[in-house]
Amino acid sequence: MLMGWSDLIYLALGLGLGLGSNRLWRWRKPSTQAETQSNLEETQQTNSEEWQTLSNQLKQTQLAYQMAIEMAKFKAGFLARTSHELRSPLNSMIGTLQLILSDLCDDPQEEREFVQQAHASALKMVGLMDEIIAVAKTEHGSETMDIQPLQLAKVFDELDDLTYLQATNRGIRLSISPPDSEIYVLADLRRFRQVLVNLVDTAIAQMEEGSINVCAQSSPESGFVHIWVDDQRPVSAWSESWDLLKRDLETDTQAGENPNLSSGLRLLMNQTLLGLMNGKLEVLAFPSESEELNFTRTQCSIPITNPPTVNS
Repeated sequence: MLMGWSDLIYLALGLGLGLGSNRLWRWRKPSTQAETQSNLEETQQTNSEEWQTLSNQLKQTQLAYQMAIEMAKFKAGFLARTSHELRSPLNSMIGTLQLILSDLCDDPQEEREFVQQAHASALKMVGLMDEIIAVAKTEHGSETMDIQPLQLAKVFDELDDLTYLQATNRGIRLSISPPDSEIYVLADLRRFRQVLVNLVDTAIAQMEEGSINVCAQSSPESGFVHIWVDDQRPVSAWSESWDLLKRDLETDTQAGENPNLSSGLRLLMNQTLLGLMNGKLEVLAFPSESEELNFTRTQCSIPITNPPTVNS
């Protein structure tokens, strides 16, 4: 059957459209492959970033979990730990008095020295009891806090004055960055200063070498000022002193070697005092980007407030 003119026209149009679309597909195919490769690389980069974020979050979660377990054990054994804190000066006092009562002193001068040692141990024990009792009274409401707006820069100045000498004597690099003078926090000055000094002193006491950096960051969105105590030291030294909560329970300290509370009990007291001021204490992470150094950050969060108004 012969095709009419109309059929020939339709056939030509069909062939033309088919060939054109085939060339267009071949022309666009390389571009599509390039786009696919680009999308694949972007996906891989996104997955890598997400994995790194998840890895960091996992480290923080693991440390927070460990911290929560230790603090729960700590609160459950508060009486046992308090007894341990008082045992060392009490044993020293009993021992020196027994030497005197047993007439084991060579002369009155040696007897006087033993009496002085017993007196020093008694004063140390009283000082430890005063610290523990003061925190307990505050926690139970029998001793109230004077919470008021405090200029954080002034508190940091006092912190520097109270800790720089100890750091210098031990050869520790201590850097306290002054915060903005416009940052004010709501806290009890004496207790807040005590917490910050305790955090820095504890870090210094546990270090043979390394550095400590203290800084503050205001976060109006959360309603807190975050104070960071960053501790960086060699891996060997860090691993030996990481277990702050157990170290002083496992071994007794001799009288006179450690006149302060153990790091574990002091940590619990700091957390308690901050909680009473509507703040909190956290150990955020210990990333190990370097094989030779380890880093840990203790975050002290305290409510932020506006500067007090001056009455004209």
